Amino acid sequence: MRQWTIDAFASGPFKGNPACVVEPFETWPSDVWMQALAAENNQAETAYLLKTADPARYGLRWFTPTLEAPLCGHATLAAAHMLFAELGVDVPLLTFDTLSGPLTVRRAGEGLEMDFPADPPRQTGVPEGLAEALGAKPVEVWAGAYLIAVMDSETTVRGLKPDLTAIKKIEGEATGGPGQTVVVAKADADKPYAVVSRFFAPGFGIPEDPTTGSAHCILMPLYGDKLGQTVLKFHQAYPGRGGDLECESRGARVLLRGRGFTVVESRLRVEPT
Repeated sequence: MRQWTIDAFASGPFKGNPACVVEPFETWPSDVWMQALAAENNQAETAYLLKTADPARYGLRWFTPTLEAPLCGHATLAAAHMLFAELGVDVPLLTFDTLSGPLTVRRAGEGLEMDFPADPPRQTGVPEGLAEALGAKPVEVWAGAYLIAVMDSETTVRGLKPDLTAIKKIEGEATGGPGQTVVVAKADADKPYAVVSRFFAPGFGIPEDPTTGSAHCILMPLYGDKLGQTVLKFHQAYPGRGGDLECESRGARVLLRGRGFTVVESRLRVEPT
């Protein structure tokens, strides 16, 4: 079977967030096998696809190196990019059946547009130890699936060197569990994007994620309200890479737009079990 490594939400190769995408299966392999391959790949996510009778519909599951994820944006974009660009699937709209319900992806200019559920956050108190773990005091803290720490400036966000062991223990009120913290700020005025962020996810087995689509299901409702906009450009400032996406609020849904670039095609030599 073939496997591709695809940079998602990227401005070019070696940018954005890499995900491994495996050629679609006729039946699901065992969870143990999928988790073992994800650990071997050691990327933020490995995406697995299941064929259906409908050429425009697939099952989709995502595994980090340590667990199965309930929602992943960049690996969904990577999976759609693989189907369109590598396998030549010729349909106007792809539908993926996932743990978070049906997700759709369509072509949008040079990139792709994904339709995801919005996750409007609620404001909370600052969890004990968060400021010390991050190395900077948040201006506000919000909670959705992940904890959202709003910082005073883009400079603060980019300069953080958090204690990841301490981050892993931060509980907060995030519904996704401890050890998953987004830091975010309004971008500097001279930048081509409106909002800048980083995502530390040791609770997922990911010290820092390069670009996180699911986090923007929280950030778009939050900053759409803060800035009075329905469409915003975001930059995730992972050191040395950086990812870019455009988001649009559609009530209970968020549209995420970005590009994918295939950087590796490989062949698996271990049979699925």
